[in-house]
Amino acid sequence: MKLCGICRLEKVESMEKILDLISKKVMDAFEGCGYEASYGKVGISNRPDLCEYQCNGAMAGAKKYKKAPIMIANDVVAVLKEDPMFDEIVAVNPGFINIRVAGDFVAEYLNGMQADERLSVEKAAEPKTIMIDYGGANVAKPLHVGHLRSAIIGESIKRIGRFVGHKVIGDVHLGDWGLQMGLIITEVKERQPELVYFDESYEGEYPEEAPFTISELEEIYPTASGKSKVDEAFREAALEATAKLQSGVRGYRALWQQILNVSIADLKKNYGNLNVEFDLWKKESDAQPYIPEMVEEMKEKGYAYMDQGALIVDVAKESDTKEVPPCIILKSDGAALYTTTDLATIIERRKLFDPDEIIYVVDKRQEMHFIQVFRCARKTGLVKEDTGLKFLGFGTMNGKDGKPFKTREGGVMRLEHLIADINEEMFRKITENHEVDEAEARETAKLVGLSAIKYGDLSNQASKDYVFDLDKFTIVRGQYEVRIFFTQSVAIKSVLNQDIYARGGQIGRKRD
Repeated sequence: MKLCGICRLEKVESMEKILDLISKKVMDAFEGCGYEASYGKVGISNRPDLCEYQCNGAMAGAKKYKKAPIMIANDVVAVLKEDPMFDEIVAVNPGFINIRVAGDFVAEYLNGMQADERLSVEKAAEPKTIMIDYGGANVAKPLHVGHLRSAIIGESIKRIGRFVGHKVIGDVHLGDWGLQMGLIITEVKERQPELVYFDESYEGEYPEEAPFTISELEEIYPTASGKSKVDEAFREAALEATAKLQSGVRGYRALWQQILNVSIADLKKNYGNLNVEFDLWKKESDAQPYIPEMVEEMKEKGYAYMDQGALIVDVAKESDTKEVPPCIILKSDGAALYTTTDLATIIERRKLFDPDEIIYVVDKRQEMHFIQVFRCARKTGLVKEDTGLKFLGFGTMNGKDGKPFKTREGGVMRLEHLIADINEEMFRKITENHEVDEAEARETAKLVGLSAIKYGDLSNQASKDYVFDLDKFTIVRGQYEVRIFFTQSVAIKSVLNQDIYARGGQIGRKRD
C-alpha cells in the first residue's frame, strides 16, 4: 500500500476532515504555481458521475492573473498529478479541476479514524438539548413502509447527535386523538354493546385485559372509517363518542387507554425489529391541556382573529415567493386541528425540556404545514428567539415501478411484512446450495436484512424519492460471503462527504 504521509498515526489525537486535507493540498499547489492559495479551495462535486471533488478557483483567478482559466488549472494539475492522494486529477474546460481520491488514501484515513476511540469525531464545544420528532405512527393502525424512512433517518440523527455530545431526546409523537378514536370506540360498541365501558353509571374498576387483540383493532378502524363515509348515523355516533372521550367520560377514557396499551405494545415490537428506540412515547392527547390557554393568549395579544368562523393567525411574509396560507388554530365548529396540536406540543416541550432545537423528520410533502407552524410559533412567542425549529423532509420509498412501495395486490405493505419478506429472502440466498446451521443462517439473515433496509435508505439523499431494490442490496456469494457494500460504503461516504447531518433528512404525521 502506498502511504500518503498524512494519516500515518499510531494514535490519533485530532484528525482534520478529509475535505480540508484535500483543500490544503490543492491550495499549496496554487501557491506553489504563483497564484493566491485561497483559489485552491475544494468542494464536493455536484456531478458525482464525473468526479468526487472539484475546484473552481482557476476561473475565479483568471481576471486577476490575466490568464485563461484552463491554463491556471493545467499549471496546478501538473504539480499534483503524481501525488498519491489522488487517483485522478484533471483540468477540464473552461477551467474546472476534477478530483478523485485514491483508495489507499481513503483506507489510510479510515485506519487513522479507527485508531481513535471516538473515530476522530470531536465533541460539540457547546452541547445542546435537541428534541427529534420522528416516527409519527397512529394508534390502532399497523406500521407500513411509509413509516420506514422517518424511523431510520430520525434514529440515525439521534445517534449522531448523541455521539458528538448533545443531549438528544427522541419522541415518537403518536396520533391518538380526534375522530379516529371516536370511530374505533363506536365500532367496538356496535360489536360488543355489553362491555362495561359503555355503562356510564358504572363506578367499579375496569378490566385489565383489553376487549380486542391488535389484529382485531387494526381491522376495526378501517371498517369504522368506511362506515362513516356512507352511514350518517354512524358518523354522528362517532362524533358523539369523540366528544365524550375528550370531555372525560370515564368509560370512554378507560377504553381509549386500552386502545393505547395494545397499540403501543405492538408498535414497540415493530420499531424494535428496526433497532429503533424512542425516549418518549408522547401523544397528541398530551398536548390537549395546553390548547385552551394558548388560544386565549393568541386572542388577547391580537395574533389570532376570526375569519369565516375560523380562528386564524396570519403567517405570510412580504418576501414570500409563493402563497403561505394563514395558520388555522380552530375550525368554525371550535374543533382543534393538527396544526393546533403541533403548536401546543411545542409549548409542552418548552415547559418540560426547554430544548435549544426541535427537529421534525417528516415526509417532505408536509413542508407547508411546518412553515405555517414554525412561523406561528415564532410570531406568537411560543418559543424563544434562539430556539431552532427545523424540518427535515424526506422523499418516498418507491418500488421498481417508481411508485410508492406496495404489495403485489396493490395495497400499502405493512412494515413487519416487508421485514419478514427480506429476512426470508436473505435466508433463502444464504442457504441456497449450501449446508448451514439453520438457526445461525436465520440470525445472519436477520442481521443482513436489517442492514440492507437501512443501507437502502441512508445511501440516498433524504429529500429525494428512491427505489428500494432488495436484490441490489442482498446479493449472496458463497456460504456466508454476503455481497452487501453497506459497511464500506457508509463509512467511506460519511468520511468523504462529512455532511451526514445536513443530508439526514408524511408519513404517519397527518392524522385522519
